[in-house]
Amino acid sequence: MNIPAFRMIPRILAGGIFFLLLACIAAYGGSADERVAVDEHLGARIPLDITFRDEAGVSVRLADLVRGPTIILPVYYNCRNVCAYQQGRMAGTLQNLERRPLEDYKVISISFDETETPEMAARSKHTYLTAIRKPFPADGWRFLTGDAANIQRFTDAIGYRFERQGSEFIHPVATVVVSADGTIIRYLYGIAVLPKDLALAIVEAKSGVAGASVRKMMEYCFTFDPKAKTYVFNLLRVSATVVILCMGAFLAFLIFGGKRRRKE
Repeated sequence: MNIPAFRMIPRILAGGIFFLLLACIAAYGGSADERVAVDEHLGARIPLDITFRDEAGVSVRLADLVRGPTIILPVYYNCRNVCAYQQGRMAGTLQNLERRPLEDYKVISISFDETETPEMAARSKHTYLTAIRKPFPADGWRFLTGDAANIQRFTDAIGYRFERQGSEFIHPVATVVVSADGTIIRYLYGIAVLPKDLALAIVEAKSGVAGASVRKMMEYCFTFDPKAKTYVFNLLRVSATVVILCMGAFLAFLIFGGKRRRKE
């Protein structure tokens, strides 16, 4: 075999892999829906002058409720899938949490659907407080509704982006923990929040120190299927990421390995 031609093979392979890598990145980047995501604003403050309505229809400001470490769940009460599971799992986590509600923390569910009513919030409150199989103060978990303007202010403040599709919503599954002055301390991702993660976030919120987010990878690996109305494992996204990383590593091996062999 012609030796110079043989030495050209790694370069040809490297060039082909490089263009294939660019194609994969372009295809992957073009398919991502950036309208539904969480842009973390750790260390920022939510505006506590935002006004909502509580379960009884009474107007309340967030400043009236956020007086210590506060766990906030952006949900909508008509959601019978992920929001119901998220709040149901939160009830289970609170049941096993070795912290005292009202004294150590408070929980607030805030609907991002402006059409929902205090009556719907009251039904949700009864459902999830009943699910906590131990005494839990009624003021320890509040359920709020509001108008579009105040909801938008709140979701913009926490970087929570969602989209309405008919009567349903496509939205991230995230829990936000804030301190007494409204500082965003921690984002917890996924339907289930572990008691130890929540306990750590409460301790951080009490000290007012913003911590790194956890379970971010869960949101990356799971996406919402609007037909099935559930979150599913995104095999294509994960596989594409693995392929891109492997191809990048192989490309680097060909380039730098070829240079090393030429020096030898």
